[in-house]
This record gives sequence, structure tokens and C-alpha cells, in this order.
Amino acid sequence: MSALVETADITNLRSEAAGRTDAQQDTLKFAEAAIADSKRQGLLLAVRARWIALAVIAVTLPIINPNWDVIYYIVLLGLFAVIGWAQLKVGKVGRSRPELFLIFCDLALLTFLTVVPNPFSAENWPVGMQFRFETFIYFFVFLATGTLAYSWRTVFAMGFWTSAVWAIGVGWAYLQPETHAELSERVRAAVGSDVRMFDIINPAAIGIPVRFQEITVFLIVAMTLALAVRRSNALLISHAGIERERANLARYFSPNVVDELSGNDEPLTRVRTQDVAVLFADIVGFTAYADGRDPKEVIDTLRQFHERMERQVFQHGGTLDKYLGDGLMATFGTPFAGDSDALNALRCARGMITSIAELNRERHDRNEPPIQVSVGLHYGQVVLGDIGLNRLEFAVIGTTVNAASRLESLTREFGCAIVVSDVLVRQARAESSHSSADFALLVEQPAQLIRGLEQPVIIWTCANVAP
Repeated sequence: MSALVETADITNLRSEAAGRTDAQQDTLKFAEAAIADSKRQGLLLAVRARWIALAVIAVTLPIINPNWDVIYYIVLLGLFAVIGWAQLKVGKVGRSRPELFLIFCDLALLTFLTVVPNPFSAENWPVGMQFRFETFIYFFVFLATGTLAYSWRTVFAMGFWTSAVWAIGVGWAYLQPETHAELSERVRAAVGSDVRMFDIINPAAIGIPVRFQEITVFLIVAMTLALAVRRSNALLISHAGIERERANLARYFSPNVVDELSGNDEPLTRVRTQDVAVLFADIVGFTAYADGRDPKEVIDTLRQFHERMERQVFQHGGTLDKYLGDGLMATFGTPFAGDSDALNALRCARGMITSIAELNRERHDRNEPPIQVSVGLHYGQVVLGDIGLNRLEFAVIGTTVNAASRLESLTREFGCAIVVSDVLVRQARAESSHSSADFALLVEQPAQLIRGLEQPVIIWTCANVAP
């Protein structure tokens, strides 16, 4: 059974977004995409379930009815399989009239098979005998597979559509002329005045009360399944919101930090101060590089740069604070302080330079000019907390941040790739996981006056890595 994705589901989500905050609207948009993706997957799953069910029925029919005329029903089962294939082709996200038509074809064809006698049967039975085979139960197969991908409204509608076509089929059978009156009279004579027994045994009886009972039970089941599908969609929307929050966290924090944050309630709202390693990275001379170049080439270069820098930040347990055009700011020790924050920042800086050297080799092979990256590092106390009203941002502010930015600017003056404050180097050496290799390429420089800091800062530099 293929998927009918109701546009009403998504329309309702959009209407609910009216008047909400931007963050809530973004969550609903994320939920829309999740519902659409879920129903695309349900489309394929439901069709496969249909084919499996039809195959099982085709195998069991000859066992239940070991006669040649059963081939008629097996052939029509093949028609149901073709309808499923057609639904797979026309099914789409949104309302689809061809798909609605194919759903109706399913129900109409099953009603026809159930009510109309097999034209190839050698037995001349009354029309009422068709209802003795209890084939109405096959409607439940269609309804069950429909829940795999249909919206709750469509499952609910299927209950009423089935009831309608079944009532039409029963009405048609009831209006057929009586063909076995003598047989019915014999049964009446045998049971006497017991009307209920006569209705049960009479081969020509349609059994209107039983047919009414079938419709009633089917509607109850359809409404129950529709409510279950609706509840499932609500859970999907809720889950989509959670996944969106995790995705937003993953944009800034390393995966291990995301796992920790997602397990806490509002862990970022508390304003606090703590010691943090701050890193600034920037492309040297990017303004001149971008001047006069094709915009697509400029953006591609930025994407290559940020992709590699982001990977290094997350590999070393850092937090991507923000992109700054042709640069970025990252922190180590946020939102929670670690045992190797300064050392991770230093290793990340070296990893960035090495990664850019690898990128430059690739750019050389493509006849593209190399890019040069400068990195500044500092360690100290910062203020952490959320800022903003509707669109919150996790802010890291303070003198340490400003100093790290100015240390990055000093790389031009010293002609190097990395400038690290002595405070960070001393902190890294105090951390237990350091090794001599972490400081092998650092060269101590005289103390420098940094705007915003009262005392001169001893710095360490690290040269570029050859491409």
C-alpha cells in the first residue's frame, strides 16, 4: 500500500507556526522535513508490505480452496500488485489525485471480488453464498498496510470509503433476483419457525445484520488506527524538535560535548566565569585574494577553509564559537572546563596549519593559488552565558577573547603562522597529557604590549608548514 502524504498535515504545522517565535518556527520547519522524509520511506515500505501480503494470500488460497477456479482470484491478486506498483510511481509528498484514484481502485476491486461470483466457477450458487467465504477480512490487510505511510486523515477516510463501497456491494447483491427459491424453501421447511436459524443456513441470505456488524467493526478499527498514526506523527514532530536542537548544538560543539549537553536541562543559561583557551584563525590577505575573482571561486575557497578548520576544532574537543567571514573563533573549555583545554587549543592550532598545508597541495594540483592562515591563542578568564531574546546565542566574552584576536594579528608582524601567549603555554605544560613534541616548534619572543592588557605579554611563535 503506497503512501498518501496529506498536505493538510504540513499545512496545519504552518498555521500553528503563525505568531510563534523564530526558534519555534524553525522547529516546525524541521518537523515538516522530518514528516516528509518519514512518509517517503513509508511509501516504499508499504508497497513492499503489500507485495508480501499478496504473495502470502496467493499461496494460501489454493490450500483453502483447492479448485481450478481459484486461478481467477490469483490473477486478480496480480492486479492488486500492479496497482501497488502504480502507487509507488505516482506517490509523492503532497496531495496526489492519481494516488487517491488508485486507493479507490483497491477498495472497489476488493469489493467486486468479494461480492460478485467467480465467472469461471462450475458451481451455480446463489449470490448470498459469496458472503459465506468471509472475504471482508482482507480489507483489514489494506487498512493495516496503509498505516505504514498514510496520514491519519487518509487512514480515517479509508474506513469510510471501505464502508461506502462495501454497502454498495451488499446493496447490489440484495437487489439481485432470487435464483434458488426452491432451495430456500427446503431450508425453511427444515428449520420451521426459527427465523434466525433460517437466516444463518439459507444459502441465498445476504445477512444484512452481519454485514452491518462488519462495517461497524471496520470503522472502529480504522478510527483507532488513525488515532495511532496521528499520535505517531505527534511523536515524530517532537522528536524532530529534539533532533533540530542536537543539530544546532553540533554546529558549535564537538560531538562528545553535544551528547553531554543533550542530557542536561538548559545547561547554557547560567551566566558564569571560567578559564578558557581562545583561538582565532584567519586567512591572511583574503581581501586582496577576493578582489576581482569570481564569487563562486571565493565562496568555494571559504568553504574549503572552514570545513578543514571546523574539523580540527571538533577533533580536539573545541567549541566553534562563530565564523568571522574569512576567519573563525573557537574556544576550548566551553561549556565545561576540561583537563587539557590549553593543550587541545595548541594542538588544534598546529593541526589547522598542517591541514591548510595539505589543502594547498591540492590547490596546487588544480592550479589554484595557495592560502595562508594565521592563528592566535590565549588562555584566561571569560564570561559565559546566553544573550538575546528570541534567537539566543551562547556568548564567550572578556579580555581573554580580545587578547587572542590581537595575538592573531601579530602573526603578520612576526611573519609566522601561530602566536601563542605565554599564559597558554604555561597552562599547557601544567596539563598532564602534554609531551615535548607539543612545544617543539614554538619559539619564545620578547614580551609584547597588547591593547586591552595592562602588562606586556610574552609570546611564542610557530612558523608556517611548507605546502
